[in-house]
Amino acid sequence: MLLCAGCARFEPQPISPADTAARLDARRLDDDGLKKFLETNLGRELENWPLKSWDLKTLSPAAFYFHPSLDVARAQWRVAQAGVRTAGGHPNPTLGLTPGYDFSVANGLSPWIPFFNLDVPVETAGKRGKRILKAQQLSESARLNIATIAWQVRSHVRVNLLDFAAANRRSALLESQLAVQERIVKLLEQRLAVGAISQLELTTARIAVNRTRLELGDARLKRAEAHGRLAESLGVSVSALDGVELLFDFSERAVDGLTSTEARQIALRGRSDILGALSDYAATEAELRLQIAKQFPDVHLNPGYQFDQGDNKWTLGLTFELPVLNQNQGPIAESKARREEAAARFTELQAKVIGEIDRAVAAYRVAREQLATSDSLLAAERQQQQSVEAQLKAGAVDQLDMLNVQLELGVATLAQLDGQARLQQSLGALEDALQRPMDETGGATSTSSLTNMLQRTPNQAQTKKQKQ
Repeated sequence: MLLCAGCARFEPQPISPADTAARLDARRLDDDGLKKFLETNLGRELENWPLKSWDLKTLSPAAFYFHPSLDVARAQWRVAQAGVRTAGGHPNPTLGLTPGYDFSVANGLSPWIPFFNLDVPVETAGKRGKRILKAQQLSESARLNIATIAWQVRSHVRVNLLDFAAANRRSALLESQLAVQERIVKLLEQRLAVGAISQLELTTARIAVNRTRLELGDARLKRAEAHGRLAESLGVSVSALDGVELLFDFSERAVDGLTSTEARQIALRGRSDILGALSDYAATEAELRLQIAKQFPDVHLNPGYQFDQGDNKWTLGLTFELPVLNQNQGPIAESKARREEAAARFTELQAKVIGEIDRAVAAYRVAREQLATSDSLLAAERQQQQSVEAQLKAGAVDQLDMLNVQLELGVATLAQLDGQARLQQSLGALEDALQRPMDETGGATSTSSLTNMLQRTPNQAQTKKQKQ
């Protein structure tokens, strides 16, 4: 009874879909818990809270704070941790009671012959240690998976923030271009009225205006879609981003540290998914050691006591399995095959990472060359605009010529924006392939520091609310 009093009891924790949905919808970027989380991980106090402007450096930890996929990864790690405790458990002894009754007992003697038997299992060949080692490796793999999920979350935030910023800039440029084209149409209408041009020229200009309007509508649609995807990647509703200025730095910075051979080697040895695959392989090796150890039978000590009609009888038994018909060869063969599978998966993962790095580096170099070309084109268009402005002041050209030059400058600006977006996309792919953010001071955030930060910082405020 005393042992049973210390047992765990079941506590129901029902899930209410309505309450869960309400909590998710109530998430905001002015959350006090988020403020503490940002201050801890940014290493500075946030005086102007809530922030009015958010960039990748502040949105990434916000996603780490809110996104439910990280809660799932943390929960999986806690399950694996509990598995270590399970693996370290000792087998319990068993107590048997065998009552007996003698119908032919002599007068004056008790007819009952009770027999008590105790079975004490003793594991041999270090099975418990090997079982614990396997569970520890699986727990380490689950811990590293937190960093892998975090990189995926950051990647989605970066992609969606870039798409939103690019679509927002494109919308502004297309609005300016549309205004220029509408002015061109008005001038052409005036010239058509006096017979200076043909109807074909005006129609061509009107078609160009309608095309720009279609492009503007498409850009606004992409901006709205990217806005919604960004909220999803942060783990908040779209309304949480209302009134928030979202910034993305399009400037080109030196990224020699990302394209170097050293960065490639660090990624091939230190990416969280690669380290996790190594832990999975170590777990299969521990499993193989455990199955080999199971060839050696465990020992059972069987002390017993019997009260036989006034006589106290004690016994000491020893039981063990005879490995004559089955020497655990099947499970050993399965464990060897699983170890080979884990090794093949590790090689496959490294090959995949090598391909990702090579593609990202090549794409980044091509995108940088394309951006340089678009920059040259934009510089030439600006010189052309300055030249036409001077000619307009001198009376050598008219207003229509100036508007056409402005229109060409707008087209070149859009081309430069596309080049900048492609460069940032390729840079994001390179960061993901290396798991090394470019904007971190002093190099990359190590996998261990990122994992430790994420595993100890679940959304504590929301957890308390759920418990209440």
